[in-house]
Amino acid sequence: MILAGDIGGTNSRLALFERDARAPKHFEVFPSGEFSSLEPILERFLGPARPKLAAASFGIAGPVRLGRANATNLGWGVESTSLARALGLKNVGLLNDLEATVWGIEWLQPNELLALNDVPADSAGNVAVIAAGTGLGQAGLIRTAEESVPFATESGHAGFAPETADQSRLLDFLRNPSEPHVSVENVCSGTGLENIYRWCLAEGGQAEPGWLHEDSQHGDAAAAIAAAAQAGTDQLAKRALATFIEIYGAEAGNLALRLMATGGVYVAGGIAVKHVNQLSAGGFMEAFVAKPPLSELLRRIPVHVVTNDRTALLGAARHAVSGQDRPAT
Repeated sequence: MILAGDIGGTNSRLALFERDARAPKHFEVFPSGEFSSLEPILERFLGPARPKLAAASFGIAGPVRLGRANATNLGWGVESTSLARALGLKNVGLLNDLEATVWGIEWLQPNELLALNDVPADSAGNVAVIAAGTGLGQAGLIRTAEESVPFATESGHAGFAPETADQSRLLDFLRNPSEPHVSVENVCSGTGLENIYRWCLAEGGQAEPGWLHEDSQHGDAAAAIAAAAQAGTDQLAKRALATFIEIYGAEAGNLALRLMATGGVYVAGGIAVKHVNQLSAGGFMEAFVAKPPLSELLRRIPVHVVTNDRTALLGAARHAVSGQDRPAT
């Protein structure tokens, strides 16, 4: 059996696959914050009658270096040597969760992709993946004549570059004198949507509404803002979501240019799946291509929303099957 994991700041998803199978034999989700490390999650998942494992790989929401990953939104890290001992394997693969998503894209079916820009892909071109969720992940696939190489980035923590006068004021609002750096993730993630809404409140001279305070205390404030925007019950929420979509599209376009991603841009993550209608409405692609003098190049790049929320898990399984779980060097 192949053990695969998608370990995030909110949830840890684990699955068992048979070799080359795209559907898991067993799948569970665990709240990451309720555990002190990955090992007890694995112990709970595998149970006392644990299956014999042939390989294992885990996508982690954070940078992976020399066999160790520090999950960005978790209080604990992951080490390949410790996991290998716990699982009785010689090696265990660790890779960034967006790199795992890149691995998983080739296992997706056509009905698991929704086109935002339906144009032919350059089969020899590089590929970009961007995913807003708890944080903002970005990764790519570099194609050469000999091979295709997935790789991770931490571009979500790069600086936010405003595209409009409104966004410049948003940047000023978010700047902290003690920490002047405002990352793209600060405006393009679940927390980012909340930050944008609070800026909208400040610009309008309005106090925090009661429903937001309640959800901030007991639930997901970003989800509440998005729901209010979709229902049309709060005009500032609508403005915040529209601004978020524009920033998301602009950053996807930035990534496409950085990687020369003529093979396609894939928009993954939970926010994209929940807001497909807003992404398709036009604001995302308008911001994506608004980069003269290369707007025409961007118009010729296919852009798809990944609707399979287990793509990173599939990618981790494919990574393990492909024999990429080598010891750290």
